[in-house]
Amino acid sequence: MPHDISLIATITMGLVLAFFGGLVAHRLRLPPLVGYLLAGVALGPFTPGFIGDANLASQLAEIGVILLMFGVGLHFSIKDLLAVRAIALPGAIVQIAVATGSGVALALLWGWGVGAGLVLGLALSVASTVVLLRALEQRNGLDTVNGRIAVGWLIVEDLAMVLALVLLPALAGALGGDARGIAGHLSGGSVAAALALTVCKVALFVALVFLVGTRVVPWLLQLVARTGSRELFTLSVLAIALGIAYGSAELFGVSFALGAFFAGVVLSESDFSYQAAADSLPLQDAFAVLFFVSVGMLFDPGILVRQPLAVLAVVMLIVLGKSIAAFAIVLARGYPVTTALTVSASLAQIGEFSFILAGLGVTLGLLPPEGRDLILAGAILSITLNPLMFAAVDPLAAWIRARPRLKALLERSGDPLAALPDKDRGTGWSEHAIIVGYGRVGEIIGDGLKAQGFPFVVIDEDRRRIEELRKRGLTAIYGDATAAGVLEAAGVERARLLILAIPQGFQKRRIIELARQANPHIETAVRTHRASEVAYLKDQGVGLAIMGTREVAFGLLRYALSRFGLPDDRVQAIVQTARASGEGGAFEREPEIELPDAAPELRERGDDNDTS
Repeated sequence: MPHDISLIATITMGLVLAFFGGLVAHRLRLPPLVGYLLAGVALGPFTPGFIGDANLASQLAEIGVILLMFGVGLHFSIKDLLAVRAIALPGAIVQIAVATGSGVALALLWGWGVGAGLVLGLALSVASTVVLLRALEQRNGLDTVNGRIAVGWLIVEDLAMVLALVLLPALAGALGGDARGIAGHLSGGSVAAALALTVCKVALFVALVFLVGTRVVPWLLQLVARTGSRELFTLSVLAIALGIAYGSAELFGVSFALGAFFAGVVLSESDFSYQAAADSLPLQDAFAVLFFVSVGMLFDPGILVRQPLAVLAVVMLIVLGKSIAAFAIVLARGYPVTTALTVSASLAQIGEFSFILAGLGVTLGLLPPEGRDLILAGAILSITLNPLMFAAVDPLAAWIRARPRLKALLERSGDPLAALPDKDRGTGWSEHAIIVGYGRVGEIIGDGLKAQGFPFVVIDEDRRRIEELRKRGLTAIYGDATAAGVLEAAGVERARLLILAIPQGFQKRRIIELARQANPHIETAVRTHRASEVAYLKDQGVGLAIMGTREVAFGLLRYALSRFGLPDDRVQAIVQTARASGEGGAFEREPEIELPDAAPELRERGDDNDTS
């Protein structure tokens, strides 16, 4: 060819193979990330066929790292972290320590150095945020207590890995690797001097970012937004992300990843953060795919044959070792078994930070190339197995619930929040409502009942929320409503109404079953997300089942019809007809209000001749 097209060929083949790999993975109900990594394996030098340019792929991967970390910073929420800090902060730190210690032990067993073991352990300790968020979204678990704890846990892990990316180059020489950067040259081999210089430089960089960046970046984005040009706005977002990342590496010696993370954090405080995230998302997704493809290109599948026991040990540490540690930590903090199982499943995989740490370890001479291959093998296999881990949560929880002695042994007994407060005991609660789940939906219901003077008891799995509700004088019980004794503590046998305001479908069915065993005449109202679940609840004799998204649409339809001048009774009739004719949406067994006859234009033709 008359000119070099290696860049075009690498990008094209990478994206094409990633597309087919991701599509196949999706068909097999696996995370697309598995397909992207396998696409990289197919492009790599260890498999036959087309071989991509490894040098170009590594540079494209750096752009992918920058945009990935920019996205992490852009969505970083101190508020979300503080909400679950009591469990996420100590839990993540202890779990990282356990996994890192196990990694060091494996490395020493294989004859590697402490530095290699440290990198290996850190890489195996941190789960993939991408994989976790996708898994929780598929299960409608992001807004649940368990989902918030898992996400907060990963935020702490991500922050710890950001710190590791800063400290590893400074400590590389002392750990048996190559001292890199200005710190290594100026310190004369002194670990303390290298560490002090690195910390000072990072502190200066962070100070400049927050003191200058928080003022300049919003001002710049506002200036660009006033032009009305979407292209300029998107370009400004990418220029900020890449510019801060590159400038931080050149001027302060910190990694691209760290610079991009803080660029995202600065931008997250701006009024334009949502628009910035939306505009940068397509490019971020594309280069993130190339990042995973480039990581797959470095993987030598032969290690599965050469060192099967080492691969098995790494996978067991990720899938079982981390899960058992997280399970024990969550239970020790007083949370129920379902929360412990959910967090354990969330952490039973590794991802993007592991790849970044593995690459840095090899570059610094700390980690041998076979260590990187073991980490990549562990990532591919653990991500593939992760859906099975989540699928096992419900059966395991049910199995534990069926064994009261085991459940009592695992969960904290005598918790004062798991029973009615002293002031409410012996008051003979009856004809009251039980609200399971007191998030945004449950709180609106509770406020309405309280305003009318109707009694109700709240059950929720968030300890901080229960403590806050009791301070406000509400009757609230901490616990999983599917667990034995929790509904009984709320007086379900004497209750008039059970309101389920939680999103998890499997829990709702079990709660209804337990409530009816104790009180066959209790009325039920359920929040749901699926039309199929509405049909199931209807068959089970539930009084009211509402699918939120359709009810929002009906509310908007009601407003639109009224704006066109239709009278209220006709608007109500049209909305009720739409509600009854669609799939799911809402089902009410015994409507309290007699609806008016439908408008003439909505009646069937045969009605006009009906004289009966």
